[in-house]
Amino acid sequence: MRGPFGSLSFVAGSAVLVGSFLTRDSHLERLRTVVAQMAPDGDTEAVTIATGVVFWGSLGAVLLVILLEAAMLGVVMGRQGWARWALLPLLAGHVIVLAVAAAFLVPEGDAGSYVVLLWGLQLLLALIGLVLFFMPSANAWLKSGRD
Repeated sequence: MRGPFGSLSFVAGSAVLVGSFLTRDSHLERLRTVVAQMAPDGDTEAVTIATGVVFWGSLGAVLLVILLEAAMLGVVMGRQGWARWALLPLLAGHVIVLAVAAAFLVPEGDAGSYVVLLWGLQLLLALIGLVLFFMPSANAWLKSGRD
């Protein structure tokens, strides 16, 4: 998540979040039918509440992971080498969160392909940036801040 890779990763993830928020009505409608099929005897209000919890919970989980990664990236940029180790489980957690959220936030059709493409790009850029944080030049940079 070093340099431009981290920034571009956050841009890709943020684009999905903004897009999902802007198209929330279509997401909620699609999810409402899914939830209604899972609980065919559920009343309308319960289905609506469950749909909102699923959508907003998924969106919130993705946002939380991105914000945690941004915070740790800021700590690393402050030349705290321990934070790059914290980014390893955060990135793994990000993959898990996206796998779960994909069931709720990826629309059908071409729009879904763009979401998956942006999420894939986000994870790839984050991985490249994280690998760069463990290169010898990054170690030297981190140590130079402590002298």
